[in-house]
Amino acid sequence: MTAALGGEGPVVVVGGGVVGLCTAYYLAAAGLPVEVVERRGLASGASRGNAGWICLSHSTPVPAPGVVRYALRSLGRPDSPLYLRPLPDPAFVRWLWRFWRSSTPAAFRRGYAAIAELNHDTFDLFDGLREAGVDTTLTRPGMVHAFLSPAEARHHLALQRQMADGRYPLPDDVVVGDEARLLDDALSPRVRAAYLVEGEGVVDPEAFARGLGDALTAAGVKVRENAEALGFRTAGERVTALRTTQGDLPCAAVVVAAGTRSSRLLGGLGHPLPLQAGKGYSFSVDLDPAPRHTLYFGERRAVASPLGATTRIGGTMELSGNNNRLDWRRVVAVALASRHYLGRWFDDPDDLVGLIRDPWVGGRPFLPDGLPVIDRVPGHTNAFAATGHGMLGVTLGPVTGHRLAEYVRTGRRPESLTPFRYERGRW
Repeated sequence: MTAALGGEGPVVVVGGGVVGLCTAYYLAAAGLPVEVVERRGLASGASRGNAGWICLSHSTPVPAPGVVRYALRSLGRPDSPLYLRPLPDPAFVRWLWRFWRSSTPAAFRRGYAAIAELNHDTFDLFDGLREAGVDTTLTRPGMVHAFLSPAEARHHLALQRQMADGRYPLPDDVVVGDEARLLDDALSPRVRAAYLVEGEGVVDPEAFARGLGDALTAAGVKVRENAEALGFRTAGERVTALRTTQGDLPCAAVVVAAGTRSSRLLGGLGHPLPLQAGKGYSFSVDLDPAPRHTLYFGERRAVASPLGATTRIGGTMELSGNNNRLDWRRVVAVALASRHYLGRWFDDPDDLVGLIRDPWVGGRPFLPDGLPVIDRVPGHTNAFAATGHGMLGVTLGPVTGHRLAEYVRTGRRPESLTPFRYERGRW
């Protein structure tokens, strides 16, 4: 028994999204007894409707030079890719202030380097999951970055090459003119420049989560759905039980991986986190021809992913508080943005109700510096947090679970988790 584990009972993981399920998987694979507690059903939160990208080229912190000015220009424009709706809430104002302070070039470079280092083994871990029988649904078709302007495409590629610093392959130049759309048959003639980043991947995130759930069940892990975590019972510096709507669950350790709900639970241990929901929107549609690659629509910051026989189109970052209200105007804005790159797959916004399926909004958990917390909770020897992954929960889920499981087992923080420690900032 390590210092990170308490007395009798399993390690209880709170949260049935990709991050929580991956953490439970690697804990169980190491031979520890594990239980998962999920408020609703597996993958019912931010893991359900996202684009499913598994990528290196877009694994960056959201706070970046210029992003605050861009957000301020969105005020009063609900069709903007990054939409800020100020709230009369001091906590929200403080969060925005810290976000701005994290948007310097130096902070962005540090954050990017930390994520890139953590991301180093991502595809190897996905391969290991598949070899162990988990239905990851991962394919690696590569990502086409499409632009309406050759100048914008070259500017974006130059920035990406600077950030990548040799960590992943990039083309020497962009493809321009009529040849640009030949990179993917789904692109429209309006696309005048594009480039392909080979090897980038995509999963069906909901199916991936179900695959993890099936693997956990087969390994004897108890998965409690429709069980809401209410708080903890503690003795000194140890958590002895998780209180839930299904009763108290004695535990040897607890991992809080509950997305935006993590802050309230961690507040019960005296260490809340300033998590805000970065709301993203998506929907599914049948396109002919359908994309063969994941697509990034440069100027409009929207995306498209081939998920089996359908295409998921998504985008936007909406900072409007911790809620899951679906604003239909945002769905229309994403659809209109995609039409610049995919052609007129619809004529009038009123047609969208009959064309699209599964309109979705999800609150992706963000901390002000754009990095997750993957660490032990201060003052508690057997309580851990894995939250704040923002738009990278599916990409970073396996590596987060793998490294955190090692921390729980050994009581020693892996070096790659140092930038994601709990007390890196004054929350």
